[in-house]
Amino acid sequence: MTSLPKGRPTFCAIDLEALRWNFRQVKKKVGREVKILSVVKANAYGHGAGQIARTLAASGSDAFGVASLEEGIELREGGIRSPILILAGAYPAQLDPLLRHRLTPTVCELEGLRWLERLARRRGMSLKFHLKVDTGMGRIGLSASEIDSWLSELSELKALKLEGVFSHFSYAEDVGGSYTQNQLKIFRRVLRRLREAGYAPSLVHLANSAAVITLPSAHFSMVRPGLMLYGIHPSPKIADKVTLKPVLSWKTRILQLKGLPKGSSVSYGRTFVTKRKSLIAILPAGYADGYHRLLSNRGAVLVRGKRAPVVGRVCMDLTMVDVTGIRGVQQGDEVVLLGQQGREKISADEMAVWAETISYEVLTSISARVPRIYHSSKEE
Repeated sequence: MTSLPKGRPTFCAIDLEALRWNFRQVKKKVGREVKILSVVKANAYGHGAGQIARTLAASGSDAFGVASLEEGIELREGGIRSPILILAGAYPAQLDPLLRHRLTPTVCELEGLRWLERLARRRGMSLKFHLKVDTGMGRIGLSASEIDSWLSELSELKALKLEGVFSHFSYAEDVGGSYTQNQLKIFRRVLRRLREAGYAPSLVHLANSAAVITLPSAHFSMVRPGLMLYGIHPSPKIADKVTLKPVLSWKTRILQLKGLPKGSSVSYGRTFVTKRKSLIAILPAGYADGYHRLLSNRGAVLVRGKRAPVVGRVCMDLTMVDVTGIRGVQQGDEVVLLGQQGREKISADEMAVWAETISYEVLTSISARVPRIYHSSKEE
């Protein structure tokens, strides 16, 4: 069983066996010939980048994707030796640490291509890079429609070596949709133009988690799973396509129990007033831990296998829940904020609905002050 941290009992339990299971589902979907770039940006979606990346590397991940130079350096310092791609690009002042830590930059626009080439030439260095093409996401990347203007620039490169080319789906969960299919068509057209011009990048990647699951024609030579590695389906529409296991559970314990008479207000602003004699449990977790304030009076937690509603406003460090209808509740009882207890479960998707956001934000918002404790359900 997962042991509690000493002191404040609010923590995230990270099940590494569930992570390994999810990675195996990716491999089953893409087959042996397709490489896997595991996306571990944003502290591995809140799960702890170092331990997550080491576990995935041991499971066979071919490469890793991060958002920034700093995230890449953190992985290198954590012992990761696999290729690391900086998905959101790099900046001129970062070239030296980028070279020192053997990180691979993404080139998203022509000026970046030019300065990277110029600086690498001055140092007499050869540097591999990946080219990002915008096929309809409307974010960073060289526009596919302007390929004539930037394709000629590639022929001028001496220090830079085109290792990979990629794009990003806007709506891959709608695999049959015309927009997704058109993005794929545009990407294939770009690849054809590159090959006609004599370029043969070995790493071609387009499929995010949704496309890994639903769109085999977009797997190419590499895929970029993110959310599915952590046991969450990119969309409820495709939940029946693959079995995933949530990796993260968020837990705490009851700090105090308080009996209140009818008509008592709870927390700031008197947004909740008891309508009966009530038993309120105070939890040592709040919005500074990443438990969204929007969960005030609309969220729920699990206590003794039962749902207990959040009452009153979520505070910076404390949250109150109504346990009046739950028998035998005691101070120190385990409380599940996110995860399963008995037969009941609160998923990241459900919490996201309460907080008017998406599961990605629920996970990445969990504060660094919440310890991550790693365990393996296979061994328990």
